[in-house]
Amino acid sequence: MDLNQLYYDHQLLLMEASQATSAGARHEHETGASHVAGRIGCIQRAIGAAAAPIWEARAALEGCLLSAPLRHRQGYIS
Repeated sequence: MDLNQLYYDHQLLLMEASQATSAGARHEHETGASHVAGRIGCIQRAIGAAAAPIWEARAALEGCLLSAPLRHRQGYIS
């Protein structure tokens, strides 16, 4: 898979999550973004890219889903 497409997909999912009108939709988009970030990290690790650990950490962070207080600071309602 093309890394540029994965970067695009990841950004799109994050934008959709930020504009979600329900917690369920936000969760769905964040979960998708986490999976894409993990794929990016795996591909980057395979080609020896220095950014691989950053994407893998991002996947873990997004996979854990942000805590409620952090969500509130970011402007999420619920």
